[in-house]
Amino acid sequence: MGLSMAPLLMHSEHVPTEAREAIRAAYEAPPPYRSASLKAAARVLHDTTGLECSDVRELVGLPDDGDCA
Repeated sequence: MGLSMAPLLMHSEHVPTEAREAIRAAYEAPPPYRSASLKAAARVLHDTTGLECSDVRELVGLPDDGDCA
């Protein structure tokens, strides 16, 4: 994982509550489950904001080689 903006996003009032909770859960997840949790958080952030999938994945610290579906 690269630099992640997720710690800032989970505290921003401009991010929908559902997305903030998903990001927080991903960072609190045990290491073996963190990647899957970050992918789930990226899906929620994508669905609730309409941001491009590649942008969302970058924001949460995932590589831009996946989807948000």
